[in-house]
Amino acid sequence: MAKTFLFILAILISGQATFGYPRGDTTQQHMQKSWQYEPYWEIRQKLLLDEKRESLGGDLKLNLIEAKANDVLMKAKNREIYDGFITGNTFLPSFNFMEVIPKIEKSEVFKILRDMPKGAVLHAHESAMASFDYRFNLTYRKNLYVCDKNGSVQFNFFKKPNNDCRWQLLSDVRKDPARAKDINEKIKQSMTMITKDPRNSYRTVNEAWEKFNDIFDSLGYISHRPTYEDLFYRNLQELYEDNVMYAEIRTTLSTLYDSFDNKSYGALEKAQIQKNVVDRFMKDHPDFIGVKIIYAPNRSADQSKFDFYLKTLEQLKQRLPDFIAGFDLVGQEDKGKPLIKFADKLKSVDPSIPFFFHSGETNWNGESTDLNLFDAILLNTKRIGHGYALTKHPLLWKFVQQLNIAVEVCPISNQVLGLVEDMRNHPAANLFAKGSPVVVSSDDPGFWGAKGLSYDFYEAFMGIMSANSDLRSLKQLAMNSLIYSSMNDQEKKKALSQWQVKWNAFIFKQAKSA
Repeated sequence: MAKTFLFILAILISGQATFGYPRGDTTQQHMQKSWQYEPYWEIRQKLLLDEKRESLGGDLKLNLIEAKANDVLMKAKNREIYDGFITGNTFLPSFNFMEVIPKIEKSEVFKILRDMPKGAVLHAHESAMASFDYRFNLTYRKNLYVCDKNGSVQFNFFKKPNNDCRWQLLSDVRKDPARAKDINEKIKQSMTMITKDPRNSYRTVNEAWEKFNDIFDSLGYISHRPTYEDLFYRNLQELYEDNVMYAEIRTTLSTLYDSFDNKSYGALEKAQIQKNVVDRFMKDHPDFIGVKIIYAPNRSADQSKFDFYLKTLEQLKQRLPDFIAGFDLVGQEDKGKPLIKFADKLKSVDPSIPFFFHSGETNWNGESTDLNLFDAILLNTKRIGHGYALTKHPLLWKFVQQLNIAVEVCPISNQVLGLVEDMRNHPAANLFAKGSPVVVSSDDPGFWGAKGLSYDFYEAFMGIMSANSDLRSLKQLAMNSLIYSSMNDQEKKKALSQWQVKWNAFIFKQAKSA
């Protein structure tokens, strides 16, 4: 019986493995010969190798130096996984990220990943990228006022405060040590999702999103133009320090203000301000490749507001054609309006303007949220934001692979916002195992204590990918981030060449430590 099963199995996998037989043999002849020459253990080994070749980066070949660097990496990875496998309670990706940040930072794998040139961030939001410490330090700027509005801390810069709240100059409040301690604690709580017990603090997706949205609501102070310019520059600085060389940043292009000259800046002016900051950053950092923005207003809009969005998009593309990557809609998908509500209008958009839709960021199956995946693909999205529900739709998944649509996987975001508790259960494991088009990104790292991209790479590499995934997978991820960017072919070729130089230096450094 066992021999019969092995014979059938050999036939089934014959399309995947050649077994080293002469090309002239038929499949039937191959299998008959395989029964004579391929014992159980050899067939098993071939299955394992075929599975690995099919996974992300599985077809890449490592040179001698990369192989040495891979040894260093995998020794560290294997130690960490072995400890977790044996004890059952030390594997960091099985915990909520916010509970184990200091431990991750001590991980040898994390240290290697932080040093690795990771290519690009393709899914991140302008106001939530910079680290918590930097955003908190912004509250020490002059002329920042604070008030308690319905139990929520609000900030704003004023030359002279208005009367819509009991505004107090924050620097005055902090002069009293007791009040300073209290207000600083409230400010910190308003800026982060970090809590001592995240599993009970955010028991549902909706509870997590309520807190998430509250943080955005408290960010009025970063709408102050000078503060916003510094924050946007800091976004790029932290990416650069984390060995990221390019970014596509989603922005709502909400209005900026300057309290000292009573001016406000709309979407077109804000986009130009962003570009000016990028130009300045690239002048300061010549080896940074660049930034494009994805105009991404809120999906809760009514039809009239949506018409305004599309008009703004058209104007943006006319004024800043090389800076505007395309269009998306943001906000909680489960409670926001599905793409189908706007499909007719989106079909009329100039086809030269790409879409990068959030879709399938849900743990539901068959509801409007995951059905956004159908409309995103029909509307010719170039990438899928999150795509958490994609593998529940095998037909769509097949189309995504055939059409080469990359899924922007944001591991920590999915966990913090309640979709998955243990990273080992993240559905992107299927995408990595199948070698699907995929990139890893950070979404809103500053809201949950992360910084740059390395933390999400760590969770993906250690928690979601196979224990056997190695340097090949990381190399493919880094290259994917440039390949699936909105850069044109010439820009991509140049970017990959620049990345290769950094990659070679990284590999040499790791190999040297072997």
